[in-house]
Amino acid sequence: MRRKNMARLRDFYKSDVAPAMMKKFGYKSVMQIPKLEKVVINVGAGEARDNSKVIDAIITDLTAITGQKPIVCKAKKSVANFKLREGMNIGAKVTLRADNMYEFVDRLFNVALPRVRDFRGINPNSFDGRGNYNMGLKEQLIFPEIDYDKIDKTRGMDICFVTTAKTDEESRELLTLMGAPFEK
Repeated sequence: MRRKNMARLRDFYKSDVAPAMMKKFGYKSVMQIPKLEKVVINVGAGEARDNSKVIDAIITDLTAITGQKPIVCKAKKSVANFKLREGMNIGAKVTLRADNMYEFVDRLFNVALPRVRDFRGINPNSFDGRGNYNMGLKEQLIFPEIDYDKIDKTRGMDICFVTTAKTDEESRELLTLMGAPFEK
């Protein structure tokens, strides 16, 4: 069953980005064209071991930002230096795919990132060698869904863009064509 209103960025990918990538890299098949596979948003909170309400606040913020309920991440090992026991809640993450992913990426590139103070662009060197891109945000307040009066503390988040690209060059071109504001 197809939805009538697909994500705006997905339409843009199919109409503009895919043909441009096909032309630039000379792919023989449309299946070779790199695409976004998933976007993972992760918020770690070390202070959650002392205060269990922190995880609830993180889950509320991530749900508002992504429109999807996050899963709670637990510690895999006990670390005495950090007063951490195995199984303690230490963060939350959301994996976005399909329309939710395209909606989030569209809002991130066109609404949230331009709201960052003194924003010059995102780091173009954060690719992992296999075509995936990682970036971090210092605070969740750049998203318009977050109400400034209702947050208890500003928290950062890591955002990982997983693509089907084989090289960093292909991935950089894909994200640039989709509107990623890389610094010059």
